[in-house]
Amino acid sequence: MSDKPVLLSGDNPQIPKGFGDAPVQAYIDAVPGWKQDICRRLDALIVKTVPGVSKAVKWNTPMYAVEEGRWFTSMHCYKTFVRVTFFRGTQLEPMPAGPSKVGDVRYHDIKEGAFDDAQLADWIKQAAALPGEKM
Repeated sequence: MSDKPVLLSGDNPQIPKGFGDAPVQAYIDAVPGWKQDICRRLDALIVKTVPGVSKAVKWNTPMYAVEEGRWFTSMHCYKTFVRVTFFRGTQLEPMPAGPSKVGDVRYHDIKEGAFDDAQLADWIKQAAALPGEKM
């Protein structure tokens, strides 16, 4: 029997709910292939851009907050991209292109070789300054 997390549809790891850095790192460690590098880079960029950021894994998704329990962004793996969700994305400039049917949510999908550090850091900084989403 393997202790490795199960990969759900889209290669998203099934990680138990937990708060802090450890469950987020367990998620990243379980991400397969090139998507692991994107998740690792994204996590590091969030930590660098938002000192003291709070982390958790909820619904098999790493989430990030400035104010405890008020999430500003998350990441989730799919077969061909890593999706970054900005919970107040309609308020970001420029607004991320990925539409959502949920309130202010906007998505940014990162495909292999398409990690834009400067744009992501700018969105992360803006998103962290907005009221987070309570979940």
